[in-house]
Amino acid sequence: MISLFMTFSDPAGERRIHPDEVDAVAELVGSIPDMTESLLFTPLEQSVDHPYKADGSGPVFALQLRFPDLLACEAAMDRGGILTGLATGAGLASLTGLDVTHQVMLTRAFPVDVAAHPAGTTTPCSYLVHYPGPAEDMNAWNLHYLEHHPSIMRTFPDVRQIEIYTRIDWVDRLPSQRVEHMQRNKLVFDSPQALAHALGSDVIQRMRADFVQFPPFAGGNKHFPMLTRVVRSRPLRAA
Repeated sequence: MISLFMTFSDPAGERRIHPDEVDAVAELVGSIPDMTESLLFTPLEQSVDHPYKADGSGPVFALQLRFPDLLACEAAMDRGGILTGLATGAGLASLTGLDVTHQVMLTRAFPVDVAAHPAGTTTPCSYLVHYPGPAEDMNAWNLHYLEHHPSIMRTFPDVRQIEIYTRIDWVDRLPSQRVEHMQRNKLVFDSPQALAHALGSDVIQRMRADFVQFPPFAGGNKHFPMLTRVVRSRPLRAA
């Protein structure tokens, strides 16, 4: 499966997207042809403790759009489509004028013990991580990371989803800035509090012990907890 990431950032750190405009984006992306699912990420309403708070508050808004294959994703990024408009704010006041980046990546999903959120879950929270890179040897990096880190991630209390995204080549005509981070990750929890509890557990020590074994790389990494809204694709209405 292919994931398109779009990230909207405010260098001044002051902008917030209005809930009505999140609804408007959900309506737009839900009608993208051949998209299977979209995840809309917004900042937490209240900060929670996690090991990487020094990374900052993160983006104003972010999207992960899932497609069954690369050609479907590239078609959605062609000139004049919904994503072309979103890349420049789609006429929405709180998105217009932000710094917008995009990247297409291969999605690698890993098992968790219990994937379903409990009944009544209202604020699922994703931990979005990216490694800008580069690594000295990308094959060595990917082999080590994919063989070691997901099995440790699985031991976090109540983790509901583990995905790791790796680079591919793609073409697009979006007006936003292309980025080529060497890797992204996502862990999903039931709430910001559940995320904080998991990242405060002793599992983080095992994660750090593996981190120091990583093959050489540059660029560091960034970690941002984000509220998560899922939008399913819907059929286009007949004319």
